[in-house]
Amino acid sequence: MQINIRRAGRDDVPAVLALLDGATEWLVARGQTDQWGTEPHSTNPRRVEQITSFADDGLWVAEAGGRVVGALAVGDAMPYVPAATEPELYVRLLVTERGSAGHNLGGELLDHARELARAAGVGVLRVDCFAGGDGALVRYYEKQGFTRDVEFAVPRVNGSDWPGQVLVQRL
Repeated sequence: MQINIRRAGRDDVPAVLALLDGATEWLVARGQTDQWGTEPHSTNPRRVEQITSFADDGLWVAEAGGRVVGALAVGDAMPYVPAATEPELYVRLLVTERGSAGHNLGGELLDHARELARAAGVGVLRVDCFAGGDGALVRYYEKQGFTRDVEFAVPRVNGSDWPGQVLVQRL
């Protein structure tokens, strides 16, 4: 699959939200609701605002065949994770179209993040992910060259804490 990665803008927000909605549908169909719940991201005002803010400050999309098939947001670390001890670039969002699974879209977007970090003179790339379930997402990032750093938990209003894992990669 030939992809083009480009800087995204606010007009790409609906496509990124659609990717998130598709990923959530896929998780729900497998009974995995602990990561993102069951509701579409596109109907959550807080999530729409977050993705819009990413578009203003470090959102990239991968396109194939004229459509958005992946998204990457980079910038400062998310407020719920422990602060870095040195300059870094933080992967704030990585999502790909489920129908394109197996084409290394996530890997290509992470390669783009590595290039952005190097261009900025930063030697550390960090990311966090859902650490619950069977741990598959943590293992995915480890296969991408990241190592586990610190675990954390985000309190939820109605339910158990959201388990997270920060992973780090030195460039």
